[in-house]
Amino acid sequence: MNRRDFIRSGAATGATLALAPALAETPLKVAVLIPQSGPAGLFGPSAKACAQLAAETLNARGGILGRKLELLFGDAGLPPAEAAQTALKLWKGSGAAAIVGMHDSAVRGALVGLFKGQVPYFYTPIYEGGECARATYVNGETPQQQLQPVIPWLAAERKPTKWYLVGNDYIWGRNTNATAKTYIAQTGAQVVGDEYLPFTVDNFDATLARIRDSGADAVLVSLVGGASVNFNKAFASFGLADKALRLGTLIEENTLAGIGVANARNLYSSSGYFARIDTPGAKAFAQAYAARFGAQAPALNGLAESTYEGFLMMDAIARKAGGLDPAKMDAASEGASYSGPRGAVTMRNRHVEQDIYLADVDAQGFRVVRTFPRVASGQSCKV
Repeated sequence: MNRRDFIRSGAATGATLALAPALAETPLKVAVLIPQSGPAGLFGPSAKACAQLAAETLNARGGILGRKLELLFGDAGLPPAEAAQTALKLWKGSGAAAIVGMHDSAVRGALVGLFKGQVPYFYTPIYEGGECARATYVNGETPQQQLQPVIPWLAAERKPTKWYLVGNDYIWGRNTNATAKTYIAQTGAQVVGDEYLPFTVDNFDATLARIRDSGADAVLVSLVGGASVNFNKAFASFGLADKALRLGTLIEENTLAGIGVANARNLYSSSGYFARIDTPGAKAFAQAYAARFGAQAPALNGLAESTYEGFLMMDAIARKAGGLDPAKMDAASEGASYSGPRGAVTMRNRHVEQDIYLADVDAQGFRVVRTFPRVASGQSCKV
């Protein structure tokens, strides 16, 4: 190497070395899209708190790849087109390098169409399955995860023979009930009703009469939010709580608070997280949450906590990929893993293999009665 090349090489090396600490000092902006208005707005405060705790926890370790996280919050409780405009402003306008979203599937569809695989997008809540868009990473439970191990367990323990399925007329409720039919048939039980209701329904008398007259001794509840609260309260007042068990796959702590433990006899819920999970990771998370936000903190629940998990998966994949380039992250996502409040979580086909918990209700709320370890998502997205 001659002197001129040596000087040129040295200058380039010096520039590279100068860039490394400069990049490390640049905050990593993450857009957090959660419902701050609309029907799911009640989950906004707890989801925001979980996102803040995740960022603070990762920042205390040095951030993601040496960059401290800076959170940019946007309202995903808006109609899909408006939520997409909010996301666009945070991404292109404010420079968000990654997205964490806890919101409904209609908004997810709009965001997938907006991002087109150009920015890593971590979608965290329970959902219906089937999302295989590039650079989209799903932490949420699928119907296969929530039902495949649970329905056979209930068949063995409670021996139901007739199931009635009731859900909202929406992709998640329909897909959940369709999946359930396969597992119910495998137990030898019969589906005696399959009903879908609009989100606006507030009187369930006709549905409850049909459930009573069908002789069902098990009911799968695929209703959302206020509809689930009102249905389950009416179910108990109809005198059905002693005659049929209920299984919900979107009944978490906020929904249970609305239902009331007095109306939750023979009610089960299947989820990847409950606030009372008795494991070291879950206890440490709950303690950190209480210490950070105090006695008046929004109640922990599975949907909000999923936001925290999205950050853990972002960190795990980014470390494997060596950055946030979506093409590299897609390849690195396969087998990416971490240990968090839910336990050991591993990504397969851009979905996660995780523990599933079945809970019933006692005087303190949900009580985990069975843990199903390392349940696969049932999705087959190509990496």
